[in-house]
Amino acid sequence: RRMATAGAALRGRDGEILRVLGTFAELREEGPAVVDAAPPELPPLAECIRVVPPAEQSGFGDRVDMWMHPDDAGFRNGTPRGVAEVRGWFEFVDQHPIDVFGLMVAVDAFPPVVFNSGAFPIAWAPTLELTVHVRGVPTPGPLRCRFSSRFMQGGMFEEDGELWDANGTLVAQSRQLALIPRG
Repeated sequence: RRMATAGAALRGRDGEILRVLGTFAELREEGPAVVDAAPPELPPLAECIRVVPPAEQSGFGDRVDMWMHPDDAGFRNGTPRGVAEVRGWFEFVDQHPIDVFGLMVAVDAFPPVVFNSGAFPIAWAPTLELTVHVRGVPTPGPLRCRFSSRFMQGGMFEEDGELWDANGTLVAQSRQLALIPRG
């Protein structure tokens, strides 16, 4: 089994501001599996609410298609669900198949779950740390995604993510630590 680790740091005038570390290995799909979870129940795409991330200079919002469960999109009009959870569909606008690098895009594309909690303002929630565990290569088709948080305290929140492919296979998990938005 081959494995490699790579890292990089971006430095500003006051020191380090961004560090990226990646460990890469070949995926092993043989062997026993126990998965004590299921993909999120989602209505068909046509019944979900399309969410467009801010494009600004990057154009990111023009490249991804995200469709949120109608129950999780209320924060957009001032009626958050009261639960720090966001569920929805993800795919690329051009229908390009999602590979392992596309999974890393998907885990950070949805709005922060704290918006749906109703406890905090809708504002910038900068990521402090993001870890992605790739579990498999997705089959073609949109991903079913679920993100949730159980801990929102001390100025930070954690967000756990699950990404499931069109066959109902868990293909990635994520954990993100971010700052709670301030009004």
